[in-house]
Amino acid sequence: MARERADLGFSDALDEFNPAEWRSPKGRTVNDRPAALRPEKAATNQAAAAAGFRSREPKPTLESKAGEVVTPRRRRTGRNAQFNLKTRPETIAAFCAVADRQGWGLGETLEKAVALLEREYEV
Repeated sequence: MARERADLGFSDALDEFNPAEWRSPKGRTVNDRPAALRPEKAATNQAAAAAGFRSREPKPTLESKAGEVVTPRRRRTGRNAQFNLKTRPETIAAFCAVADRQGWGLGETLEKAVALLEREYEV
């Protein structure tokens, strides 16, 4: 059983409402605003920076907690299985350092490490 909503008394005014007919204080409608009145993007960015506005736009480079610039390692490689490990932070840092020095992704580094281990231990 659905109950009907109570009438608030202004539904007739909403039926005749047209926001395009609104007038600004200067007598223009919303759609009459010329593009020349819009400020340039550089001016709005400068005003936002002066007011302390923090943008939510993505930053072009990544920074680690230590402050150094980190390059993203994502590439399309066809690898689609995930492999999670718990290890010491220094081991992760060493693994990432090897990958960075060689210019490899983390998945590629793991594949090469497994190949070396198989060759070393003749598995």
